[in-house]
Amino acid sequence: MNKRLIVQLTLSSLLGLASISHATVLNSKPEQASSHIKTLVLGSGCFWGAEKRYEALPGVIDAESGYADGRGFKASYKAITAASRRFDPNNYAEVVRVTYNASRLSTESLLKVYFESHDPTQKNRQGNDVGTQYRSTILYTDEAQKNTAVSLKEQYQALLTQAGYGQIQTTLKPLSAFVRAEEYHQNYLVKNPNGYCPDHSTGVTFADVQEQPVDNKALLTGKHIVVIDAPYCPYCDKFKQQVVNDYQGSIALHFRRASQLQGLSIMSATWATPTILFMENGKEVAGFQGYMDRKTFYRALGAFKLGDSDAYTTAFEQGTDRPFCKQYDLFKQTGDGVFIDKLSGQALFDTKDRFNSGTGWLSFKHPVAGSVTYHEDNSHGMKRTEIRSSSSGIHLGHVFANEGPGGSDRYCINATVLEFKSRQVYQASRQ
Repeated sequence: MNKRLIVQLTLSSLLGLASISHATVLNSKPEQASSHIKTLVLGSGCFWGAEKRYEALPGVIDAESGYADGRGFKASYKAITAASRRFDPNNYAEVVRVTYNASRLSTESLLKVYFESHDPTQKNRQGNDVGTQYRSTILYTDEAQKNTAVSLKEQYQALLTQAGYGQIQTTLKPLSAFVRAEEYHQNYLVKNPNGYCPDHSTGVTFADVQEQPVDNKALLTGKHIVVIDAPYCPYCDKFKQQVVNDYQGSIALHFRRASQLQGLSIMSATWATPTILFMENGKEVAGFQGYMDRKTFYRALGAFKLGDSDAYTTAFEQGTDRPFCKQYDLFKQTGDGVFIDKLSGQALFDTKDRFNSGTGWLSFKHPVAGSVTYHEDNSHGMKRTEIRSSSSGIHLGHVFANEGPGGSDRYCINATVLEFKSRQVYQASRQ
């Protein structure tokens, strides 16, 4: 969506001047006054993710995808991506025109985000995107911007060299012209929300000059979930907010930058964020690039944790434990505590509400408030109400009306999809 800044001046009320032409107001600038509204045109590879990142910065008024720094033909997406233009030095670059309020977002802060959000040492490419249209370039509109860009480029080069990277390929030029990209490219990631946001950043930042390598020793033993994320990545934020912010499972979940995977054996490409890796003893078992919704994440986690087992069949194929199964025998007489979702760690049932139904399945009078959802189940020629975990969506069992003590409901629950925590341990984990 294009943002338009509409300034309406009511001079008669502000200055007491009843007659002054609009032309005078709009076409002249008072002496010793400066405009804080500035424009920078930045190229850092595919403009979709870049536009989204800039839009999210406080102080940015508008970010538009487009083409710049080319010559000899009319710029369009079809034209710049033609095979004949792939290595054409006269090709246009995919860029984002950023209009910003420099009193809220300094040129220095904006350019730090620019350098940190891609790999400026790559020439005419970013990741798998290869061609002159993907070159790294800064097209400035005033000398102050140029001076800031030159200074930051030198600073960032020193940091990159220290980190083992090569020479920065970013070109600095004055902006000559900007061609707005086709409408379907504008706010592309808003219009197409279920993709992933490419992350070609080096992981080297201006703020973390003294940053020490992350210690991954704990990930070399047992099972772990590693999420590769990045700053200014909307799908990383979405994944955190909608999927794992309430995750409490027994398999530890860790967030890492692509540059923080030292000592781990990774098979998946790590340039896309988020990338979700399921690791065992430091080695990748499975990897998924891009945003995973809650249902997909927990099904993948189920395969990773439960494998080809009765618990997996029960959880995801609406199976049913055998009556008096081994897990039931372990759980039927536990002490005071709670039964939790085996995948998400969410509390589902309290031992205070458990009773012995004699059926061979765990039975409860009611679940923890808000922990389950209810679904009609007409399978096997029966009319029943299925119970699923509200956090992971796994199948738990069924509820039968008026079959519990004193005419209460009976929640008939499969033991293999649960874990037990004593009340003391559970409460400590919640603090």
